[in-house]
Amino acid sequence: MNNKRILITGGAGFIGSHLCQFLLEQNHIVYGLDNFISGQRQLVDSLKSYKNFTFIEGDITQTIPDVEVDEIYNLACPASPKDYQSNPIETIKTNVVGMYNILEFAKKKNAKVLQASTSEVYGDPAVHPQKEDYWGRVNPIGIRSCYDEGKRSAETLCSDFYRSFQLDIKIARIFNTYGPHMRKDDGRVVSNFVNQALNGEPITLYGEGHQTRSFCFVGDMVRGLVSLMNSDSGVYPVNLGNPHEVSMKELALLIKKLTSSSSEIVYQELPSDDPTRRCPDITRAKEILSWSPKIPLEEGLLKTITYFKSL
Repeated sequence: MNNKRILITGGAGFIGSHLCQFLLEQNHIVYGLDNFISGQRQLVDSLKSYKNFTFIEGDITQTIPDVEVDEIYNLACPASPKDYQSNPIETIKTNVVGMYNILEFAKKKNAKVLQASTSEVYGDPAVHPQKEDYWGRVNPIGIRSCYDEGKRSAETLCSDFYRSFQLDIKIARIFNTYGPHMRKDDGRVVSNFVNQALNGEPITLYGEGHQTRSFCFVGDMVRGLVSLMNSDSGVYPVNLGNPHEVSMKELALLIKKLTSSSSEIVYQELPSDDPTRRCPDITRAKEILSWSPKIPLEEGLLKTITYFKSL
């Protein structure tokens, strides 16, 4: 099918807006849906020049717009700790009630679904790097639980709909992603460090800065999501991320160098339930999707810095 009809929930978000543009450039008919809890109106406005794009303001916990679709990418959910910790009940409702609504809608329309899950399902992992068969180590009653356990519940719903109704469902476990379209105030580490460096403010590290993450450029992530949707992978989750592990201190020093910043680095207490190590095993993505990230961290950070300078 050349011109697919595609619904992207969270279409005004960081990854969602890039995904909308990527699919529009392939001449698909794209519906973007967002309630703007964490999405940005200007990202939607920049897509309105595409004749095949329709934006609908709405909330998947309430109702799904009755449009004819072949595929649904479900990216609706606050994804940064700052956003989901300030909207915890809305976050878990989106992951459970919203996921249920999406799956019932997909069943009605006989549409494929890709659920944007997260590396947060692994919690503070006791296994490193994280493979898809690792069940995780998650605090079910902590300040991050609305997101961590919400996404785990969404995966459960997807698996049960697959077993019960043979719905065509993909689950992408997304690891830390960065790039243009991030909000300056989203609380993510890359946007925090870049904007602190550009403004000459102290760069804030938590703990001693030894905790690690792996950072995937948003263009690589979008390629991975589309490849997964188009694959015959089945419902089994697939890690999408960059297997190159970086400590927070290394990241701060690199961003300081790339911005030629004179910012000092300051240390604060480590937040509750903050994972100490996070790095994906992407063997499965390589084998079934022939996918791996291509953009090196320094190149992606330069693109991100340029974007934040332009705002």
